[in-house]
Amino acid sequence: MADKFKTHGAFSWFELMTGDVDAARNFYVKLFGWKTEESPMEGGQPYTVIKIGDESVAGMMATPPQAEGTPPMWSIYITVEDIDAIAAKTLELGGKVLMPPTDIPKVGRFCVIQDPQGAVLCPIQYEEM
Repeated sequence: MADKFKTHGAFSWFELMTGDVDAARNFYVKLFGWKTEESPMEGGQPYTVIKIGDESVAGMMATPPQAEGTPPMWSIYITVEDIDAIAAKTLELGGKVLMPPTDIPKVGRFCVIQDPQGAVLCPIQYEEM
């Protein structure tokens, strides 16, 4: 299979944003048997990486201050080659850019878009590793 972090259009990451990471972790570990590992994020906030076996497949994080009031939700990340072009194309096709292209230090750039029917996802352009 192609590298999901380099292949345009590939589903690459899933992320839970929640007000109670510990409760979410306990629920999902018991439900699915996931393993978790703490990873520091910029700004000192911890990030919980979800693993299946040795493979990191998703993450959990506390709701950041700029998203306060947002209900807990899972985000789906899709790898793209050019995040700015994707944001522009979203508008051209009748979608909305809910969050403009934004840097994630040491990861890449992402945005949050909404398709014309209302579904939300996060295109992401990863840094070269």
